[in-house]
Order: sequence, then structure tokens, then C-alpha cells
Amino acid sequence: MSRRVRPSPLLRAIERATTAMTRRAIRAGANAAGKAAARGVEAMSAPYRLPASTGDWITGQAIGPGGLRRFRLFRPAGVRSSERLPLLVMLHGCGQNAAAFARSTRIDRLASRERFLVLYPEQDLAANPQGCWNWYDTRSRRAEAEAATLIAAIDQACLLYPVDRGAVAVAGLSAGGG
Repeated sequence: MSRRVRPSPLLRAIERATTAMTRRAIRAGANAAGKAAARGVEAMSAPYRLPASTGDWITGQAIGPGGLRRFRLFRPAGVRSSERLPLLVMLHGCGQNAAAFARSTRIDRLASRERFLVLYPEQDLAANPQGCWNWYDTRSRRAEAEAATLIAAIDQACLLYPVDRGAVAVAGLSAGGG
């Protein structure tokens, strides 16, 4: 039988110190990751405030082949029922929602001054976890279904609000501009 060699006291001290440092680093990393994840979840679940503006923010939903999609519609102040206004459809990019996109673009200010409505459809996180529009997914036909759902939202806005159907435009950012 071979004789077991005992490590030197110096080697044992180095092993103990290395093990202790590793445990502390892992604990600190786990705590930092947990706090960062909690902040991320809190930020994603906190409702975005819509920008303060001279007009009304209307929340709605549209149903189409791509499922249910929420939207925000900005209507300038003082719109009469007899007047018809142009409609600008604004499609947000990945990682955004309708309210965040509205705040970052400030299109509502321009809409108030120039007198047009703004429709901000919102991608459902169940349809895309990053909040991206699925324009690229043509094989499964999700792209076509999603486009048809956006058209349903536009049609609904045209039915419920004073939209000039001959003056509808679409703009977007990143995946919303695809």
C-alpha cells in the first residue's frame, strides 16, 4: 500500500484562502445578479407614463389574425366630431412599448401643433419576448398575421375616431421600421 503524502502547511493555507475567496466572490456575484434581476423586473413591470401634452391619450385594443394587441392613440385637444384628421401609425422598436416610444419621440407635440392623430400599437411580449415586431417570420406566416392585426388596429381607429382614411401613414424605429 502506498503511503499518503500530507500537503505542507503552506499549501493547506493557500487552499483554504483560495476556497474562502472563491466562496465570497460567488456569493457577491449571486447577490449582485439577484439585485440586478430584481431591478430589471421592476423596470419592465412598472407602467410607463405617457408624456404630458395638449390632447387626450386613449387606450384601446384590436384583435386580428396575430392576436390581441393594445394600442395608445393620441388625439389633439379640441377635435370636433365633424373634422377628419390624418393618422400617423408609430411602430416601436425592440425592448420598447407604446408609452416609452411616445415619450422618446414626442410626436404628440407635433401632432398637437399640426393637428393629426397618432396611433401607437404595442407588441405583446407573448408574441415576442423582446417586444420586437415579427416582420421577419414569413415561414410561419406570423409576419402576415401581425401585419393584418395592425391593419385591424388602424381600421378600428378609423371607425372610432375622426380619421381621414385617405391620409394614413406608418413610421417606425428599428424592428418597427422594418
